[in-house]
Formats: sequence, structure tokens, C-alpha cells
Amino acid sequence: MQIINNVNELREFIKVWRVSGETIAFVPTMGNLHAGHLQLVTQAKAVADRVVVSIFVNPTQFGVGEDFESYPRTEKEDQEKLVSADVDVLFLPSVDDIYTSDARTTVTVTDVSDWYCGAYRPGHFAGVATVVCKLFNIVQPNIALFGLKDFQQLTIIRIMVRDLNIPVEIMGVDTVREANGLAMSSRNTYLTESEKQVASELYRVLCVIRDAILSGVSSYAELEEQALLSLQQVGFKPDYLSVCRSSDLKKAALEDKDLVLLVAVRLGKTRLIDNIYFSK
Repeated sequence: MQIINNVNELREFIKVWRVSGETIAFVPTMGNLHAGHLQLVTQAKAVADRVVVSIFVNPTQFGVGEDFESYPRTEKEDQEKLVSADVDVLFLPSVDDIYTSDARTTVTVTDVSDWYCGAYRPGHFAGVATVVCKLFNIVQPNIALFGLKDFQQLTIIRIMVRDLNIPVEIMGVDTVREANGLAMSSRNTYLTESEKQVASELYRVLCVIRDAILSGVSSYAELEEQALLSLQQVGFKPDYLSVCRSSDLKKAALEDKDLVLLVAVRLGKTRLIDNIYFSK
């Protein structure tokens, strides 16, 4: 595996593949890699000739008082995992490699960036869209892979690619879960052992809502209210829980067939997100 830090060096390295007609898959990450990230790599290897993974803890998607400084950084272990996964290139830039000191350009996907997590983390999705757009311009992959766990982020990236005519195919990959149903996340390391047991209730509650809808329950607002109460009773502090239309994340109507259940909660000092995507 080649480790590259510099933007121009990466472009020159990848140019050889492109000239020879090889396809390139890209997996952008913030490191602290777990089985969910490695599943993205596995899928990337299945759909392209070459795989590039980036590790970059992006400061512009963290708000005031959030965990940028304490975000888990495990560079040595991450490199070992990517070597074992047979990744072709690890792009490991610094903040100065990605952002000039006088950078004034941002990418914002309006409306959908302001809902759900966007309402609780102002500016977060502008930071995500900007850095992903920059990384796409640097790597110029044929396909980029993202986990379905952050469904809102995936939706925003898909809209950005469509609106800006970026020639990258976006592939969503199913969420990888712990044995108890907890969605794998780098922030799970913040959870205590007792909190991890409680955290498993998040997925269970989403499954209850999904199963109720599939059985014919039509009062989505009532299902949301009951679920929020259930989460509060076991110790969560919910930010939101919503039954949405998967295509644009607007509140689902009864005639909508493709749905996604979005939820974000706080448990102790940890903020957790999850979702279930399904068709009725």
C-alpha cells in the first residue's frame, strides 16, 4: 500500500491508472477504522480495479464545543488494517494540504442540510459537502462508497454530485452492526460498557417502528411519539426521530413506499445516529 500525503503527488500517482483505463473506487474516512469502514473497502475492491482510502479528520464539520480535538485518531492501527485489506493507496493529508489559510469557498446543499442533524449541528453539512467535493476533485474516482448509517449525509452527497455534475457514482453500503444491533461508529468508543448495552435499544426501537408500518399502522406521528418515549425511558436524550420519505428526507406521507427512519440521540457524552431504510 502506498501512503501519500501531498495532493499533487496523489494526482500524479493516480494518473497512471487512469491513462491505462483502470477504474478507481474511493472510500473517504476520518480514521479510527472499524468493520463498517472495512466493509466499504471490500465493496470498493469488488466494483473497481483500484481502491483509494483517505483518512482526514475534517475540522470544518465540527462545531464549537464538539469533539474535534478528542476525536479518536488511530493512524498506526488504521494503516495496518488497510494493508491487510489490500488497499492500493492511503491518502493521509494534513489540514494545510486540504485548506489554504485564506480559503473562502464552501459547498452548501440547501434545505436538507438544515434538517435533522443539521438543526442540531449548524454548519456541519456544509463542512461535509465542502471536504467531500474537494476530495472528489483531488482523487477523481469513478465511484465513491459511503455507509448508509449516516443516511442524511449520503443524501446530501448524492444531491451535491447531481447538482454540480460531478462524474462520480455514489454507492451506499449497508450499516455494519455489533452483535446487539448497535451501528458501528468511531464514536462508540466514547460509550461505557453499561451505555453500550443501553445503546442497543436504539436499533430495537427502530425495528419496532418499521415492523408496525409494514403491518399496516398508518399513524406515523403516533409511532414517533411512542418511540421517543421508549427511548427516554431507558436513558436516551433524543434529538429527533422521524419517519421520512427516503428520496428527499421529507416527512413521509401514507402513499410513500420507500421510507427511512432517522434518529439521533444522546447517551451520556455520546451522540448516536442510526436509521432503517425499507420499502412497504
